[in-house]
Amino acid sequence: MEQNTVENKNDITLDRVSRSRFLFYVQLFCLVAFMLGGCYNLYKHKYQGKPDVKVQESSLYNPKYK
Repeated sequence: MEQNTVENKNDITLDRVSRSRFLFYVQLFCLVAFMLGGCYNLYKHKYQGKPDVKVQESSLYNPKYK
């Protein structure tokens, strides 16, 4: 009984260099996607500005007393 095997050059499980290169690119893609997602989240929740808050006059830096 004769078995014929066809070598698949695209199989990453057989070639250690190809597998490590593939995993490197997957990690790089995940890192870039995580960083871009974090930057977008920071941009979306950015500080909207100084709110107008009522402060008692007695608690100012130069307090005013009645």
